[in-house]
Amino acid sequence: MKKYLTALSLALLAGCYSPEQYEASATENQTAQSDFGTLYEINGGMQICNPSITQDEKNYPASMLWLNFSGTLNVQDAPKGYATKDADEHDRLTVSDTAGKVLWYLMKDDVEGAECEFQDPEWTTDGNFIVALSGANVKGSKGCSDMEYGIFAVRLSDNQVFTLVKSGLEATANPHLWIGDAQDSISSKDSLANFFGTNEVKLVYVNAAGKLVYVDFAKSTKAVTLKAPSAEGLLDGPMISPDGNFIVYDVLESSYAWSSYVQELSSTSSPVEIEKLEGMISNPVFPHWWKFGSRLFIVWTEFTAGNPYLNKSDLTKESTWDASIGRTAMREVMLNASAPSDVAVEWNGSVREIAPVPLIGGRSPSGHFVSTGTNNGYMLYIP
Repeated sequence: MKKYLTALSLALLAGCYSPEQYEASATENQTAQSDFGTLYEINGGMQICNPSITQDEKNYPASMLWLNFSGTLNVQDAPKGYATKDADEHDRLTVSDTAGKVLWYLMKDDVEGAECEFQDPEWTTDGNFIVALSGANVKGSKGCSDMEYGIFAVRLSDNQVFTLVKSGLEATANPHLWIGDAQDSISSKDSLANFFGTNEVKLVYVNAAGKLVYVDFAKSTKAVTLKAPSAEGLLDGPMISPDGNFIVYDVLESSYAWSSYVQELSSTSSPVEIEKLEGMISNPVFPHWWKFGSRLFIVWTEFTAGNPYLNKSDLTKESTWDASIGRTAMREVMLNASAPSDVAVEWNGSVREIAPVPLIGGRSPSGHFVSTGTNNGYMLYIP
């Protein structure tokens, strides 16, 4: 299974998982006005992967989290310690805004167990925390040619790091964290609760066997395996719902074939496919949760036939603005935890188009920003 995952990840996900460093040079970041909003290029020069939109619009407004390739980074107002030339591939986590200003960053040298690289960063459900993979040499190997990964969380307010899984994972683990409300009373012996401010913490990821698992730290540190869909492929991108009870994720069969699912975090739950409805361009991919007031939506991406889900088009070009390569859409959903499978996930209303371009990095809490990035990175401002 490990060989299958590695081969598939390198073949399909070369935009962010390639062992070959991608050398790029800085270019001027572009801005484009469209009928559906303003597109801002982020770190221009084909230097973006793993985009994740801000979940803290007070401290990190109009911004997104991303990973870099090697070469020259095209950012503005780089703080001390953030070298923009001769960057190593995936050597830092960066949050930058639409003007290219670096608002926050973390270097791999500051994280124990990240001797080789970072991978798969995601903003958590709490805007003060980010979760990511730390890559290190497999014991006995050198030069980062054979790596294994652990999972860590970083607190943006002070850059403190907490290790969740020490090692043994693949680059395709794709972790995500749900963090509950802060607790008034925390035991001094509970290191996790002291770090997060609560023991109500849930982690989901893909284990080394290619299975989706989750940990509910308030109950146990043991990982629970979820039932898999009947579709075969790489399980990818699990995201925990705002209430902490469900996830959305993909099954990637190839660069051109995929399906997406909603599933309760329960060992007995069954995955519910997000169906392709009339008017949709393709099956949905890259699903994210978006809560707006009391309403809950799933935001996803659709791609036209012949276009892979890792789209590398220049979205500042007007020729891409007619959904000819894909689009971003959403649908309202109601979740019923512990309910029978036929009513656990209920849809409300029709599918709504957000933008006639494909954006894969989620939607900000206010709804005004959506992000994307595979080589070319962008944020869309929706007025």
